[in-house]
Amino acid sequence: MTEGEAQSPQQTTPTAVPHPLPRRRPLRRPAPKSAAARRGEAQGGPASRPEVRRWAVWRWVGWRWVAVGLAAFGVAEVIAGIALSRAAGWSVQEAIDSFTVTNGLMGLSFAICGALIAWYRPHNPIGWLFVADGIGHATTAVGAPLTEVLHDASAPIGLQRILSTLISYSWPWSIALFLPLALLLFPDGKLASPRWRIAAIAIVVTAPLFALEMGAGPSPAFEGGVTGYLTFSWYDSLQPLWTATELRGLLAYALAIASLVVRFRRADETRRRQLLWLLLAAVIVLIFMTPWALVAGTPILVLLAFPLVPIAVTVAIVRHQLLDIRLVVSRALTWALLSIVAMGAYAALVAMTDSFISSRFGRSAAVTVIVALLIAPVLPQLQRLVDRAMYGDRRDPARVASRVGEQLATNPAGGMPGVVGAIRSALRLPYVGIAVDGELLATAGVPGNVVPVDLSYGGTTVGSLLVGLRSGESALSPADRNVLALVAVPLAVAVHATRLSVELQTSREKLVAAREEERRRLRRDLHDGLGPTLTGVAFTADAAANLVSVDATRASELLSDLRRDTRTAIGDVRRLVDDLRPPALDELGLVGALRQRADQLSWRADGASVSVSVSAEGLPALPAALEVAAYRIATEALTNVVRHSRATVAVLALRCGTELEIEVTDDGPPNGAWKPGVGLQAMRERAAELGGAFEAGPSPTGGRVHATFPLATP
Repeated sequence: MTEGEAQSPQQTTPTAVPHPLPRRRPLRRPAPKSAAARRGEAQGGPASRPEVRRWAVWRWVGWRWVAVGLAAFGVAEVIAGIALSRAAGWSVQEAIDSFTVTNGLMGLSFAICGALIAWYRPHNPIGWLFVADGIGHATTAVGAPLTEVLHDASAPIGLQRILSTLISYSWPWSIALFLPLALLLFPDGKLASPRWRIAAIAIVVTAPLFALEMGAGPSPAFEGGVTGYLTFSWYDSLQPLWTATELRGLLAYALAIASLVVRFRRADETRRRQLLWLLLAAVIVLIFMTPWALVAGTPILVLLAFPLVPIAVTVAIVRHQLLDIRLVVSRALTWALLSIVAMGAYAALVAMTDSFISSRFGRSAAVTVIVALLIAPVLPQLQRLVDRAMYGDRRDPARVASRVGEQLATNPAGGMPGVVGAIRSALRLPYVGIAVDGELLATAGVPGNVVPVDLSYGGTTVGSLLVGLRSGESALSPADRNVLALVAVPLAVAVHATRLSVELQTSREKLVAAREEERRRLRRDLHDGLGPTLTGVAFTADAAANLVSVDATRASELLSDLRRDTRTAIGDVRRLVDDLRPPALDELGLVGALRQRADQLSWRADGASVSVSVSAEGLPALPAALEVAAYRIATEALTNVVRHSRATVAVLALRCGTELEIEVTDDGPPNGAWKPGVGLQAMRERAAELGGAFEAGPSPTGGRVHATFPLATP
């Protein structure tokens, strides 16, 4: 898997098999082509690009079958080793003691897993290294019984020595070269950085030392057997070199582990899941190999844990989302730590109680009981520590809520990116996002299988918290839901506050835009209407003054025009003033102005009369903006009754308590849902500008327009 594949949006689904074509190399200037090659390309011959691509595809398919063939060869060696063990008359225990069983299983696991990796990821060298590793172990597995069969059959000494040499020098390469190099390249087949190239070169160059240490000894493979070629009679004098070789092996694996640690710290969620598969295998191998290293007489069969390494690597590269690896690693780490603690406690107690308890009660029973009593309270603590490393603080909801609160307190206006990052980090989730009205406010991680969690404020859903499921999970666990339910409360408040802030900013922008539009309209009316009229009045006055002593008749006509233009200018001024604020509000008050307007709207367009009544008593003094909004909405509603309905009675009611309520009802027949028009939209906008509510439509008794406005508290 390449780096780009690991961060693509579809990574949460099972990993797709990449295209078998090799990576595209940097562009280079092409070499000049011959005339024959150019003619072949023009005619669609072998030199054309489709043919080149087809050849590349077949080349990679061919390499895949090469890997399968090599793996089949290793499997055949293991099968032959089983048959030869029976031919040599070995018992099962003899086959185990000669490492035939362990080498055979290692050969099978490494060869098959390497073939799978090479088939699905032919560009990844780890598959080929595993195939080579498997052949090395399988060759030793078949060689050990074959050597004894040839010895019993008195085969030629030269053939026996060649076979002994092959056995001695085959498996060390698997341990010293193929496996550490594969771990260094895990999981994408590339080094963690160019600086690790020195480590890779050192492993390759120094690998022959381990092969010499294992194969150059003068001792035969078994008692009575023959020694192989490439042995040194002065082998024992090179003991310092062999000690350095052993240290070299430890250093090689230490470098591989360090490389994996560096990758894990730098990796994204997908790469970390891949590395956790290898960590799981390493934990299990550690559990089995710790007794091998510390306790004498440990059975050889503990080496059968090693095949878990190639299996884990194969799953990590090919199908790393097979299940929730975090849960498995959590349990494995717990039991590994517990096993180590148990072994240490057992050893310590044996040393301390050997002289006292064993003489009276028996060592085995007493120590076992004491160890069990000591470990019983340790297991929950270990499980809690491991779960926190794998799943974060989901067992401590208050801690998660505190981290979210810190992010909101640090940046309440725009802290959503920090909030989703804190939730994702606290719960070790692959993806967290916040969506409002279908739009993402903030995200963290790579989206995949996402589950929405509603964010509710005041009984209304204000947004959604999008949570990405971990690999292998089909739904959120109860522990995760409990944490998210606690976090959703302050998060919903923050989202609601963010929405209010956005709406407030939008409202301010609308108010500024409306103010500028009103100023533009006034400027246009003054410039295009009143301005030319006043200019004409000035010119007419000047002409009349010049003609009053010369032509009195003409001067009198100009004065008549001047009087007419002056009245026109006065009418324009009154119109502008009326548009700014209805004069009836200042002259008669809100109720009087509405009653005056109701008297003017007593006749429908078809000539029928409409009885319009106004009910409003005890209204307090209202702000100017509220008076204008109430007047405009009420008069527009009454105008719609006269124009569009066939009502005979209309009632305008104004009520004032904690809020101002305006209601216009009529007895017109219902004609279905009202279609939104300019008038309804204008009324709705006037109500919204002052924080009010508006609704209009048919009712069982006729039409109804209802608006409410909040009143400022003294």
